Amino acid sequence: MTITEKTAYLKGLLEGMAIDQTTNEGKLLSAIVETLDEIALSVADLDDEVGAINEEMDLLEESMDAMDDAMDDMEDALDAIDEDLDDMDEDLGEILEVLELDDEDDSDEDDEDLDADGVLYQMTCPTCEEEIIVDEDVLAKGGMKCPACGEDLEFDLSELVEELEEEDED
Repeated sequence: MTITEKTAYLKGLLEGMAIDQTTNEGKLLSAIVETLDEIALSVADLDDEVGAINEEMDLLEESMDAMDDAMDDMEDALDAIDEDLDDMDEDLGEILEVLELDDEDDSDEDDEDLDADGVLYQMTCPTCEEEIIVDEDVLAKGGMKCPACGEDLEFDLSELVEELEEEDED
């Protein structure tokens, strides 16, 4: 039995007992039952509001759990990307070490090996000043990204073509 049902029972009991409500005791009992009825209605309203708040809190908690799961997934994905970038950085470092060894070694034998595969050109990135070695195919494309900093590099071959033409004329 709810509190409002109990106060309704008390009201009915008060009326059924035929207590004279003009006497002091009757007035007191009647006021007590009315006060209990108002308190019961207020408590019922509060119960309804608390129930609605609890439902909202449950929905918020579910949303937060879903967001936490999504954040965990994002963190895992970012960790995987970070690991891939670290691996790529190590690979790039190894490539740069190999290229630097080729630059420092001035032996004619190594130059002949490089020339056998085609002509190689050495250039410096204007942004990061990294030494880069490219072949004719890369030059023919007209550009590339710097392997060190990612800057877009464009090649203007007009001066090279003029130099080659002058050499052919001589």
